[in-house]
Amino acid sequence: MNRRITDPPQTPKDDPGVVPGGWWHEENGRLICDLCPRACSLAEGQRGFCFVRQRLGGQIVLTTYGRSTGFCIDPIEKKPLNHFYPGTAVLSFGTAGCNLGCKFCQNWSISKSREVRRLSERASPDAIARAAQSLGCRSVAFTYNDPIIFAEYAIDTAKACRDLGIKNVAVTSGYISQVARPAFFRYMDAANVDLKGFSEDFYRNLCSGHLQPVLDTLRYLVRDTEVWLEITTLLIPGANDSRDEWKRMCDWMASNLGTAVPLHFTAFHPDFRLRDRGPTPIETLNAAYEVACSAGLKYVYTGNCYDPARQSTYCPACRRCVIEREGYTIGRYFLSGNRCAHCGAEVAGRFDPAGRPGQWGNRRQPVAIGLFGGE
Repeated sequence: MNRRITDPPQTPKDDPGVVPGGWWHEENGRLICDLCPRACSLAEGQRGFCFVRQRLGGQIVLTTYGRSTGFCIDPIEKKPLNHFYPGTAVLSFGTAGCNLGCKFCQNWSISKSREVRRLSERASPDAIARAAQSLGCRSVAFTYNDPIIFAEYAIDTAKACRDLGIKNVAVTSGYISQVARPAFFRYMDAANVDLKGFSEDFYRNLCSGHLQPVLDTLRYLVRDTEVWLEITTLLIPGANDSRDEWKRMCDWMASNLGTAVPLHFTAFHPDFRLRDRGPTPIETLNAAYEVACSAGLKYVYTGNCYDPARQSTYCPACRRCVIEREGYTIGRYFLSGNRCAHCGAEVAGRFDPAGRPGQWGNRRQPVAIGLFGGE
């Protein structure tokens, strides 16, 4: 069926809050949201599954433009991104809502928030870019909740950051439609995609979504963009922690994405609506790490645990340590640009050409965005 999908309007958005949105079409008197695979069908006044996109006045609008649930400077490794300007500071922020319904959500107070006005502060795209530049941040991260659902705000902020030489990072589930992917990722420099599991049953029963759109996004990022990609999988006891599932996932990555995309296995802790099991044993993380390495993946990490050996980066050729990490702190650094200082082999990623890592360390620094023209 032929259909005309509405793009985001190129109009100034000076007043934070409700702005015209893009990626939708009309069908039989209802408006269909084309931003993500849910394709929510909305009558007048209805909100989508994400809560923040709504049909008002014959169009779909974004109700959280310019409204953030908080700003903080983090180490880039916390996103996690281990191969994107290691040791540097990133200005992180999110809004409210989400287009998945993960029972194990560890940011549920933000992603499931329905009190946007009370919990948020105003921040224009230009204010965010100025704040990042003034505070010495190499990049801005759209995180805490999924930036896909506030795509118009994320894109405008990414453009403002690009103008000031600030990099853009999307921390996302990758649950986005084919028609919206190009516009969203065009201004992103790096992405950490949360591949939550590797079965349709897992996505359907624990995330209220589907696996295939995420796999399509991963392939798109590698094959059709210059976005630096890393992948995170939270290992949940009794849900996605079988060796067979890990092997199928890692084999799929090697075949479809190549072996140079970093993979982070992170530890689960009971939260939100999944409190019927304990945290991930360290033995499970270690076993998953070995399965990924055996599948040929060159850069594998563990997270949400203390494990310097499996959180450091090793040259894929000589296997010597090139980036030593303890938590989020960079120790010894043996890269010259993107080359191993030991043997000269290439290490995949985006690194400082002068061979100097950032020194932000483990700090977490809240930011009052109003000082930079927010409100």
